[in-house]
Amino acid sequence: MNRIPIEKLRAIVESAVGSVGLLLEDVSATPAGRRTVVRVTIDLVDGPGGVTSDQLADATRAVSDALDSEDPIPGTYTLEVTTPGIDRPLTTPRHFRRAIGRLARVETADGATEGRISAADDEQVVVGEQAIPYAVVLRAQMMVDFGRAAEKE
Repeated sequence: MNRIPIEKLRAIVESAVGSVGLLLEDVSATPAGRRTVVRVTIDLVDGPGGVTSDQLADATRAVSDALDSEDPIPGTYTLEVTTPGIDRPLTTPRHFRRAIGRLARVETADGATEGRISAADDEQVVVGEQAIPYAVVLRAQMMVDFGRAAEKE
């Protein structure tokens, strides 16, 4: 199987995703038998909330059209377009801003803090009442929030 230049694939997919107002988080192309699986992870550019099903459908169409037009993948391929899951580590200020209102665990050398992310800017995140500079964050991740699910019922 021919090797797919990932830089070319990324450029094509990034342009297509950007055309519908979303951000490309990641793209990969993995051989799977006689075809290639193209996995595209997209997200909102910034702010709290998540990608809607309509936005996901728009992005999928845009990426599919761009790949069909540019034809960077030899042979047949399967396209998977998805959003980052709750298990994605929070590593950039944008990730923390997107998680405002969500329950998270933030680990530093001094220990771990769990609570709702109430604010996030370019320098720090506020978890509950505690401001934590990004420079001291060792690991951060959203947590499953069963309390919110119960509130919706």
